[in-house]
Amino acid sequence: MECHNWLRLKRTVRFGDTDAAGVIQFHQLLRWCHEAYEESLERFGIGATEIFPRPEWSRGTPSDEQAAPDRSQPALTIALPIVHCSADFQRPLVCGDPLSISLQPRQLDPGGFEVIYRFACAGQTAAQGLTRHRAITIATRQGCGLPAAISTWLAASRPGAEMIQEPEQSQPAQA
Repeated sequence: MECHNWLRLKRTVRFGDTDAAGVIQFHQLLRWCHEAYEESLERFGIGATEIFPRPEWSRGTPSDEQAAPDRSQPALTIALPIVHCSADFQRPLVCGDPLSISLQPRQLDPGGFEVIYRFACAGQTAAQGLTRHRAITIATRQGCGLPAAISTWLAASRPGAEMIQEPEQSQPAQA
């Protein structure tokens, strides 16, 4: 698995993302950050149902309103709320702008991590966002350690992590 597959994404600015002045509304950048985070996790192999809590009633069959909840999928015990976010703009973004998004996740401590999002257009930095997440147990709302899947994503996302390989066995010299 190559790091850039889940840490480098693309999107296009859509008309609905813009305001009356024709530029993106400031809050859209934070929405894009969260969508990029979700897509990165999916590309890495972590499904939304492994990370984001769902109400028990939604675990039934979508076409059957009276379906019993799917008990084969355990309820989540840890939530990852955003406890801090920021957005900085270097240039206006308008409808039709193609964007490349680079994610830089980093673990802060055993129960927290942050993701820096860099948005580029035509090779120039256009904006940057940041989300900081804290692991809490859903039942008590108290801090706890990160879920294993997130810890694995963070470890694999470290710079150079994709380059780690098993050392080659030394071979005897051939005569």
